[in-house]
Amino acid sequence: NEMDTEAIYKALASPIRRQILQCLKEPDRYISSEECGNDFSRGVCAGQMEKIADISQSTMSNHLSVLQQAGLIHVTKYGQWSYFSRNEALIEEFLQHLQHAL
Repeated sequence: NEMDTEAIYKALASPIRRQILQCLKEPDRYISSEECGNDFSRGVCAGQMEKIADISQSTMSNHLSVLQQAGLIHVTKYGQWSYFSRNEALIEEFLQHLQHAL
């Protein structure tokens, strides 16, 4: 599974998408776990993501989709709920790439 560096650069170009990644890194700083109905072991549920960035559901959905297509986040479905988490392995790989590329 080849890392798509161009897709990652594009995904990271948006301040909101960087904010989403920051939130997923430390969700308890941004969201109360009761609201998500779990301890974040599954990730952060979509509804919570919208509140953080104060944007519409469709806009957030679009941002999450870009992050997912770049491989930066994982989406896990439990019943009707979607939970988002960071793909730490890919993020680490990209950071290594940056150190050599720039």
